[in-house]
Amino acid sequence: MASKFKNVPVINKFEIESLLRKYRELMKKKQKMDRVLFCEILCNHFGMTDSIMMDNIFRIFDRDNDSIINMEEWIRGLSVFLRGNLQEQIKFCFDVYDLNGDGYISRDEMYQLLKDCLKYKYTPDEDPEDTKRELVDYALKQLDMDSDSRVSFADFETAVKGKELLLECLGPCIPDYRVKLIVSDKFFRDENDDQEIMKIKCSK
Repeated sequence: MASKFKNVPVINKFEIESLLRKYRELMKKKQKMDRVLFCEILCNHFGMTDSIMMDNIFRIFDRDNDSIINMEEWIRGLSVFLRGNLQEQIKFCFDVYDLNGDGYISRDEMYQLLKDCLKYKYTPDEDPEDTKRELVDYALKQLDMDSDSRVSFADFETAVKGKELLLECLGPCIPDYRVKLIVSDKFFRDENDDQEIMKIKCSK
């Protein structure tokens, strides 16, 4: 089975087998990994709570667009999610932010992604919509390298490579370093380690 994923970057045979085992474990109570189960995994294991972001991460994982994450999609998605290099992460984030999949991040898509970022209490003389539009304008200014009022992949790539902090400027869609370590420890655990842990528990 692992040979099927030989072109997946950074993931070795042991890690592929570990992820496949985790996939089957998470599927114990369901026959398929649908959007609901996948979003539960993002929430429970990766600490994600933004429904728009989780829905779009599901869309990117679901390569064949059948509303199910199969084993190959699970492996390929997590290879970027947990171990992807900067170029792979740039492509992943751009695809997540491109809500309608047309190859561009529009001003409206930016607004949809950023509208819930400002959660502080506004004063009576403040217009929340004006503040949100200002935030979108600022993001567009940072990312729109050719000034055509939309962000292409080339724009996004150039902007992020010039300033890596812009990678997730439209919302967190990749686990941070600490979460990656915690999840990797859980998902890449050797099956023999689990057996040893059970032996120790049973002997007490």
